[in-house]
Amino acid sequence: MTEHEQDIAYEEEEKRIKENVSKINHRIAVFSGKGGVGKTTVSVNLAYGLQSEGFSTGILDADITGPNVAKMLGINSELIMLDSKMIPFEKYGVKMISIDSLIPSGQPVIWRGPMRSKIINQFLADVEWGELDYLIADLPPGTGDEILTIAQQMKPDFSLVVTTPQEVSVIDAERAINMAKKLEIPFIGVVENMAGFVCPHCSAVFELFGSGGGKSLAAKYNIPFLGSIPLDIDARIFADNGKSIILEKPDCEVTQIFKSIVTIIEENSQYKLQSMEK
Repeated sequence: MTEHEQDIAYEEEEKRIKENVSKINHRIAVFSGKGGVGKTTVSVNLAYGLQSEGFSTGILDADITGPNVAKMLGINSELIMLDSKMIPFEKYGVKMISIDSLIPSGQPVIWRGPMRSKIINQFLADVEWGELDYLIADLPPGTGDEILTIAQQMKPDFSLVVTTPQEVSVIDAERAINMAKKLEIPFIGVVENMAGFVCPHCSAVFELFGSGGGKSLAAKYNIPFLGSIPLDIDARIFADNGKSIILEKPDCEVTQIFKSIVTIIEENSQYKLQSMEK
């Protein structure tokens, strides 16, 4: 392909991205400064929390080297192509796309940053998302190329920074907050995951990773603290079996916290829409 042909292909892809993104009312980027804090768990349950409130919702698995969304949704089918468009999978009303559906099971993705960004562009340009109320991007940990690509192309209006109460996690989450600020994402909020474990036998609470780190971090930067999500054995079991605790245990504490996060997002979404109408 000549340089001129490459330029044309790039311009056409940009047009497709712009057209697709224009059909999505709100875009949410889920950050984490480090891995292992439950970012994908938050992304998946947030999606089902929004969907349970009647919002059309999708998840873009932007963690190219460590994709887990398909597993948590119980999707192991091959991707369907129709007229050069990728048809997103759908599970219980939530749409999803992930590179996990394009590679053999257990196969590592050994790509440099530009290649990882290219596949994200393709997910934005060539997936038939249709009209959505919310698209959630489950980002890889850290502050790498994929996050820049999402910020530039998807243009998120919400960013959720996930941390555990542990100090080393909070330190990395602080970097994620500052990156979201530099990217000028309008709404930045903190979610504290793994905030205590309630013993199923005696109901005692064990703070395995400490307490209050996420709330203190949010206060430091004067941004919303969205909630503390406790460890729940059932949440792990459901995720391993491709189910959401939101759907399976609608009255449990974890579900109620996710619903409160959804309410905050919904309220801020309405504020944005009202501002645009004025």
